[in-house]
Amino acid sequence: MSGAPSSWQVIQDQIRQRISRREWQPGEYIPHETDLAAEFGCARATMNRALRGLAEEGLLERRRKAGTRVALTPVRLARFHIPVIRDEIESKGASFQFSVLHRAIAVPPPDVLTRLQTGADQPQLHLQTLYTANGAPYVHEDRWINLDAVPAARDEAFASFSPNEWLVREAPFDGGDFTLSATAATAHDARVLGCAEGEGLFVLNRTTQAGGAVITSVRMVFHSGYAMHTAL
Repeated sequence: MSGAPSSWQVIQDQIRQRISRREWQPGEYIPHETDLAAEFGCARATMNRALRGLAEEGLLERRRKAGTRVALTPVRLARFHIPVIRDEIESKGASFQFSVLHRAIAVPPPDVLTRLQTGADQPQLHLQTLYTANGAPYVHEDRWINLDAVPAARDEAFASFSPNEWLVREAPFDGGDFTLSATAATAHDARVLGCAEGEGLFVLNRTTQAGGAVITSVRMVFHSGYAMHTAL
């Protein structure tokens, strides 16, 4: 190719097209990245970035010393981001409010200690927060914050920003995990979320981490009828 050097995003798009058009068949090894860099008129590092991203998406398989080939069974990964609940509610045209129902520094229960990966005798910050949309319960959040990883949380009043929004702003993360599930509303859920006891509810359990240390572990129980949307 000729002209200005291609960006890695442009290269990714063009390689995706080759894969979708079956110019490169599933399981077939593609040209070496040095040859591809010459073809696309870019630096080898740029080509490496493009191929690495496609491998992370599941379209390519990269093996050290063996080369790169088209995945036999390409897998598209769903993209998941940590939502700011304020933005989620306001994007639906509703007014946002939150209230911290409980705040304490205490030793977490065993299941939370396992997720936080902290010492059994280390007190952490425990918060329970209710988020509302137009005054109606939207999600109840039960959160533990690792004070070794986020010491500023110890004295934070969460007056201007909710725990969710404050952590997104103040404690950038580089990894984590989450679990989606359903549950029957307990008496506590029914009281807080204004639903019937035993009603089906959507639950998200999530941990986030930075530099190998867990920042927070949170359990979020959403209002009846809540649906999550993500992208492929």
